Amino acid sequence: MESTLPPSPAWYQAPFGWLKKLYQWVLHWADTPYGMPALFLLAFAESSFFPIPADVLLIALALSKPRKSLWFAMVCSIGSVLGGMAGYGIGYFFWETVGQPIINLYQAQAAFAKVQGYYQQNAFLYVFTAAFTPIPYKVFTIAGGICQIRFWQDLVLASLIGRSLRFFLVAGLFYFFGPPIKQFIDRYFELLTILFSVLLVGGFIAIKYLH
Repeated sequence: MESTLPPSPAWYQAPFGWLKKLYQWVLHWADTPYGMPALFLLAFAESSFFPIPADVLLIALALSKPRKSLWFAMVCSIGSVLGGMAGYGIGYFFWETVGQPIINLYQAQAAFAKVQGYYQQNAFLYVFTAAFTPIPYKVFTIAGGICQIRFWQDLVLASLIGRSLRFFLVAGLFYFFGPPIKQFIDRYFELLTILFSVLLVGGFIAIKYLH
């Protein structure tokens, strides 16, 4: 799969320029022999501090090798859950030195405070929701450590279910419908890139509307 993105309109480049460059850097790993380890590391990092979701590289790899899509999803799921465990550790052991700077970097202080409140209601449900949807999972994993939610029942199990469902759903589409989906992405790549960026930024806003 060609990793170079087509030119974007000026109105897109302005607010999302930095994000697009990071997106391109992530995407280029699909064209290297290190795609699989990069996918694992990206999934791990995204669960605790990195802004670009692992779905980006997962999709690129699945497009290039549809028959291995489910294997890619498994690697992605394992890396992401382990990263979620690391995020929990950051909140539990290193909040002031590591966790707080990460939350401040994303200007997610208000969202973080809300997540702490959600955990008093149903920690398992909210970790699962963050693991499965575009809502920033890293905020929930770090908050899990701060709130000391049950590690195995609420953090690990909910993450394993949510992340696996998400990544295997994406990979399954390419495994069973590879060529048609590739044609669709090739045709609407620019629009899909913009939509992805909006979802990424909107994920932090969406936390306000969870109940």
